[in-house]
Amino acid sequence: MQGNQAVIDYMNELLAGELAARDQYFIHSRMYAEWGYNKLFERIGHEMEDETAHAEAFIRRILMLGGTPKMVPAAINVGTDVVSMLKADLNTELEVRATLKKGIKLCEEQQDYVTRELLVEQLKDTEEDHAHWLEQQLRLIDMVGMQNYLQSQV
Repeated sequence: MQGNQAVIDYMNELLAGELAARDQYFIHSRMYAEWGYNKLFERIGHEMEDETAHAEAFIRRILMLGGTPKMVPAAINVGTDVVSMLKADLNTELEVRATLKKGIKLCEEQQDYVTRELLVEQLKDTEEDHAHWLEQQLRLIDMVGMQNYLQSQV
């Protein structure tokens, strides 16, 4: 099936973001593991798997539309401590959210409702799972203090 080139190009942009998010979560999860924060390691490892699944869905859709997936991730932002890592991950999710919304609009304009639905589902996951959880963690740090938070992550 030959899809709209603008949609294919935008899907490749989205793919770059998902690959970057995957890579960022990958390094952050391993840093948490090294520091002994097992709960953070497990959760961020789970997020890495989600981002990998998102990337796979984009790859499959790009291929179905007759495009070639561009497997070059966007730049990542590796934090140096728990707060900077959580903030970097939240910023990544907020960027993905904004990019997904633009993609949804493009798909509507091009009348590609199947791709639009894929993006809506990923937007829901980004807003209701990933970004929300990261916001909760940063709020917990503010409420209980860094040492108490870190102790709860061991």
